[in-house]
Amino acid sequence: MKKKLIVVLIALSAASVLLSGFAIVSVQRSVENLYYLIQLHQAAGLREILLARLEGVQEDLTLKGTRFARNLDALVSHASEMSVALDTCLTCHHSEQVQVRLQTLHDKGETFKLALSRINTVKINATMLREDKDKVFHLGEELIEEVDGMVITTNRKMMKLTRETFDRVNRFRVVLFLLVILAPMMVIGVAVWIFVSFTKPVSSLLKATSRLKEGDLDYRIEGLKDEFGELAGSFNEMSGSLKELIASRAHTEQMALMGEMASRLAHEVKNPITGIKLSIQVVLDEIDLDEEHSDLLMKTLEQIKVIELLMQNLLNFARPPSSHMEMEDLNHVIDNTASAMEIILQRRSHPPEKAGKVVLARDLADGIPMIMADAVHLQQVLLNLMLNAVDAMPKGGTLTVRSFKTPEDGFWRVEVSDTGEGILPEHADRIFNPFFTTKPKGSGLGLAICKRLVEQDGGRISFRNNEGDGTTFCLHIFNDPGNGVRRS
Repeated sequence: MKKKLIVVLIALSAASVLLSGFAIVSVQRSVENLYYLIQLHQAAGLREILLARLEGVQEDLTLKGTRFARNLDALVSHASEMSVALDTCLTCHHSEQVQVRLQTLHDKGETFKLALSRINTVKINATMLREDKDKVFHLGEELIEEVDGMVITTNRKMMKLTRETFDRVNRFRVVLFLLVILAPMMVIGVAVWIFVSFTKPVSSLLKATSRLKEGDLDYRIEGLKDEFGELAGSFNEMSGSLKELIASRAHTEQMALMGEMASRLAHEVKNPITGIKLSIQVVLDEIDLDEEHSDLLMKTLEQIKVIELLMQNLLNFARPPSSHMEMEDLNHVIDNTASAMEIILQRRSHPPEKAGKVVLARDLADGIPMIMADAVHLQQVLLNLMLNAVDAMPKGGTLTVRSFKTPEDGFWRVEVSDTGEGILPEHADRIFNPFFTTKPKGSGLGLAICKRLVEQDGGRISFRNNEGDGTTFCLHIFNDPGNGVRRS
């Protein structure tokens, strides 16, 4: 937006400068033309006066010797007026070429004047007087013809210059008229553009804040550009972060409430179950029962152990053990957990027809330094993820555990992958929720406990479906040996 405003202001300033320059140049040229036109009018007037004086002298010369001849004083007066007119024409400002022509005309006029004086004052015979009179007459005609040509040329030039000046003035008047009309329209247009450019984004932002105030955290601002676009992006990020924060807080409160309920339930169930278990053991030890009743009681004990395990999981979820962060070798912890998993896999493979064969593969990065971690929590989480991976491959497959580092965020990764059927999209948002399970005999607490332990130790847990088959769970373990536990 700032760039657009600068461009518009520069464009308006440039247009103002150009129009002002055009107006100044047009006015200056018009003034110069008018001044030159005035000079031409003055020159034309002087030349017409000169022409009139020449014609008067020529007329005096023609009438000389007739009964209409003027007296000598009139002749001298007309000749003097002609001489003054010639001198006046010579004093006007002209170009060098015109000045040379006027000087030649002035010299001829002086010659004409001297010839007139001679024939009027010198006593000569009639024949010579007639010859001198003819010469003076022809010289006067030449002067009249030349001055008349100059008058005609000046008048033509004046007419041409007058038309050009009027055309220029008319063009300038049209331009001024257009400016008077267009300038306010341009100002109004720019004002409307600036108003719309500001009010529309501001209205969008106000609408977004109102929607956010009403609780619509999924509302996003679209279509804004420039600085308003950056502000809209920040607002959208803030809305997303606020939604995540509220969801996280709600999840924390929910987990706390569920933990308290699970703790109370475990304590309420634990005592009766313990009594039932002891009573059954006493009956088995002190009463001689037949095989059928003995088997029934043994199955009851097994179910009681399942209930005890469920109660222990509830207690672990409600009050997870505190973290004991120490410097640990990540690959060593992974390797120990994988070795324990191999033993479990060997036991599950006997008899072989009971389940498909699962192969465990390790892909551990070299050069991983000692990290701050809780080895017990880490082993518990890894073992739970590996058991889930095995359960996801009833027909057999490959279980892969990897370790590596992502340089951009400083986290070490531990991935547990399987080649099973993967997680359905409709289950993706719920797999870490307590008591959610897709297993027929599952408690739904395994992944919830894993997530709680990992976050308690300052890490994160995520998952993704593989491009082929199966699922990959990833532990993000922060490498912070100097500060101990890092809370997410």
